[in-house]
Amino acid sequence: MNDNAQAKRPLVAVVDTTFSRFDMGTAALNELGAFAVRVVRITVPGIKDLGVECKRQLDAGADIALALGMVGGADIDRQCAHEASLGIQMAKIATSKHIIEAFVHENEARNEKDLVSLFDDRTRKHARNAARMVLDPTGLVAHAGQGLRQGRRDVGALRS
Repeated sequence: MNDNAQAKRPLVAVVDTTFSRFDMGTAALNELGAFAVRVVRITVPGIKDLGVECKRQLDAGADIALALGMVGGADIDRQCAHEASLGIQMAKIATSKHIIEAFVHENEARNEKDLVSLFDDRTRKHARNAARMVLDPTGLVAHAGQGLRQGRRDVGALRS
C-alpha cells in the first residue's frame, strides 16, 4: 500500500495503563490489525490519566480513541474510576470525537482465569467497535437492541 492510501485510513488511538494487570493495549492492537485502520498506542500510569491522553491524541488527528484501564477492588479504586470516566466524558465533549471507554473492574471476576477472559473479551470487542465506528459510522445500527456485551456472553434481544 502506498503512503497516500495508508494516510487516508482512519487513525485509532489506543491508550492503556501500566496499572492494569493485563496488557489491554496489545490485545487491542491485535484486534485492530484485522481492520483497515492506522493505530497509535500510548501508555499512561493509571486510569485518571486516560482522559487527557485521549484528548491529546484526538487533538493531534486521531479519529477515535480507546481508553483501556483496570479498576482495582477497593472503594477508592471505584471512586477513581468514576473520576476517570468523568474526565473521559469531558474529553469527548471537548473534541467532539468518540472515546470508547473499556474498563475492567477487578471485582467483576470470579477468579484470575475469569479476569483474564474479561480483559481479553472486553478489550477486543471494544477495539472492534471502535474500528467499525470510524470505517462505517452507521454500521452498528444493524446490531441495535441485540443485548451485545463486552466481557461476557451476549444476553440477546428482548422481543415484544
